[in-house]
Amino acid sequence: MGAGVPDIPPRAAWEALRDDPQAALVDVRTEAEWTFVGLPDLGAAGKQPVLVQWQLYPSMQLNGHFVEQLRKAGLTPLHKLYFLCRSGARSLAAAQAAQAAGFPHAFNIADGFEGPVDEEGHRGTRGGWKAEGLPWRQR
Repeated sequence: MGAGVPDIPPRAAWEALRDDPQAALVDVRTEAEWTFVGLPDLGAAGKQPVLVQWQLYPSMQLNGHFVEQLRKAGLTPLHKLYFLCRSGARSLAAAQAAQAAGFPHAFNIADGFEGPVDEEGHRGTRGGWKAEGLPWRQR
């Protein structure tokens, strides 16, 4: 867990997104991941995920406009921001950066969208948004 950024289980994040009008999901994966792996489906909560890359594909350099893009998406310090990546590592770094930039309510979705790898090196079977059975869709 990062300094000041709590890890939140995927189901708890989904419940917050569904129940709190100020809660927003920020998916910080790459464009390629959104396209080929899928996206959280927040339709039942009446929301869409905010898509802001933390690292830019294919170079994977940090997105120097990350905080500016959060603001452009309409997010404010009043929002509760739930950050999501593949496994929970990039989203933690992104949540810490957002917190440092004046978004005090930043949370990391533990195990991310696909969760940790299993014994066979596959994701999506041991935790994370998909394995929890939370709504998602192909782009």
